[in-house]
Amino acid sequence: MREIIISPKSKGGVRYWQDLWQARELLFFLAWRDVVVKYKHAVLGILWTVLRPVLTTIVFTLVFGKIAKLSAGEIPYSLLVLSGVIPWFFFSTTVSEAGNSMVTNSALITKIYFPRLIVPASIVLANSLDFAVAAILLVLMMAVSGFTPSMTVFLLPVVVLVLLILSVSTGLLISALNAKYRDVQYLIPFVITFGQYISPVGFATSVVPTQWIWLFQLNPLVGIIDGIRWSLFGNAYLFNPWSLLYSFIVSVVLLFTGIAYFRSVEKEIVDVL
Repeated sequence: MREIIISPKSKGGVRYWQDLWQARELLFFLAWRDVVVKYKHAVLGILWTVLRPVLTTIVFTLVFGKIAKLSAGEIPYSLLVLSGVIPWFFFSTTVSEAGNSMVTNSALITKIYFPRLIVPASIVLANSLDFAVAAILLVLMMAVSGFTPSMTVFLLPVVVLVLLILSVSTGLLISALNAKYRDVQYLIPFVITFGQYISPVGFATSVVPTQWIWLFQLNPLVGIIDGIRWSLFGNAYLFNPWSLLYSFIVSVVLLFTGIAYFRSVEKEIVDVL
């Protein structure tokens, strides 16, 4: 067993990041615990990872595709929706669970010192498994629909990386805010619900009126979801590459901001919890 010595200096500077690396086994343990707890008492277990996006895709396809009759161009509407639902579920679930992670793990946090970044980071790692399973569903649906990815699919890992950075940064920021100001926990569900309808989850960005497109694309998820769709469907999906660049810049800025604020709150986390 590896021996880890934590000194008073561990809470700051380079030593903190060394401690974070040394505690990586705790990160994997907490992530696995979150996966087990989430599905342990569920009758369908991990099948909910597939059922949630499938049921949401059916509803959105009926509402936006059949009733509102919005266009998806050459892309089957259900495929368009699923490619937006999967990244949205990863982002929204990660932000929601990471936002509450410091409070729900307060019993552990107040008993022993370890780099607290591990707590929200474990949520991201656990939800990455759900994302991978849902991605397999998307691949199967594309195969059934006879839709072959274009060469742009090789850029998909880059777009997913931006999604990961945005999810981590937002989760860190909200978890620190929620630990200090408990009102945040009541705002999280509202913000996530509102965010679903200002993101191109159930529709293509091209249906947004031209005069409002600049405002719509201020949401960094727009560039990410559009980037994922363009990576999968190529020129069959209209895509503005500048929106993805904007999403990347916002994600990186939020990452540094989230880490800085989280570290500032972490110094007094035991007292506020």
